[in-house]
Amino acid sequence: MNPRPAGLPPEVLVGASILIGLAVLTMLLLVFNYGQLWFQAYWSKARVTFMELLGMSLRKVNARTIVQARIMATQAGLGPDITPQRLEAHYLAGGDVPRLIKALIAAQRADLDLDFDRACAIDIAGRDVLDAVQTSVNPKVIDCPDIASGKSTLSAVAKNGVELKIKARVTVRTNLQQLIGGATEETIIARVGEGIITSIGSSDSHFEVMEHPDTISKAVLQRGLDAQTAFQIVSIDIADIEVGENIGARLQADQAEADTRVARARAEERRSVAIAREQEMKAATAENRARVLQAEALVPKSIGEAFRAGRMANAGQPGGRT
Repeated sequence: MNPRPAGLPPEVLVGASILIGLAVLTMLLLVFNYGQLWFQAYWSKARVTFMELLGMSLRKVNARTIVQARIMATQAGLGPDITPQRLEAHYLAGGDVPRLIKALIAAQRADLDLDFDRACAIDIAGRDVLDAVQTSVNPKVIDCPDIASGKSTLSAVAKNGVELKIKARVTVRTNLQQLIGGATEETIIARVGEGIITSIGSSDSHFEVMEHPDTISKAVLQRGLDAQTAFQIVSIDIADIEVGENIGARLQADQAEADTRVARARAEERRSVAIAREQEMKAATAENRARVLQAEALVPKSIGEAFRAGRMANAGQPGGRT
């Protein structure tokens, strides 16, 4: 047996042995659980400690996601400010850490002004930060009107009353500075549609639009339709123009038909009045005829009364009194 060191009671030696054993066991568990991640981060120059990995597990954070994101950021040269603590905080806030790092890498390669804090804010706001960066690099085309709305063309009427059916394509890129709180694609489509309809409505003839469709797109583009939106309009192109109905002529025909119906109604009213007046005159004539007959019936009676009274005895004799 080995001689026991002098001055140390057995209880101290047992306690020290237990502590050392627990420490060794803890280290073995940490190496067993996080050794691969630690070596991967170490050889990638994105160092992380075992205690940080243990803390991530205790906080219900996916340590592999954080470590791989830090490795991507370090290898891409994003800088030392992207620490595991900041990545862990973004993860706990509900953000998508891998897409965030990919967006920052894409923005750095494209020389876009996008820092870590703004990228986190965009991601937390519910916007796809990686898609936003990709759209800034490669602008996308939006159909106007949107096919999902069920309409394939915009309908506008020139001053001469001819309808034009137009399909436009809007090329936009993401405005990273206004992505938070900026209006979406639906607003861009609505504004461009409104601008096209207004420009065509101010044209004297549909022939002007057919001959120079670029004037419409230029006029719409100059209106600043991308204000307060999450996009910057690169160009507006008229993809297709079709001539529709002559709405002005149809409206005039409808108005003429309406005027005809009104005239007929007024003529029928005058005819009804005339018929009623005629009936009134016939009634008045019958009434007057009845009065004449009544007066004629009184003549014999008056003559008889005159004879009886002797007023007509000498009637017809010379010098007689009538």
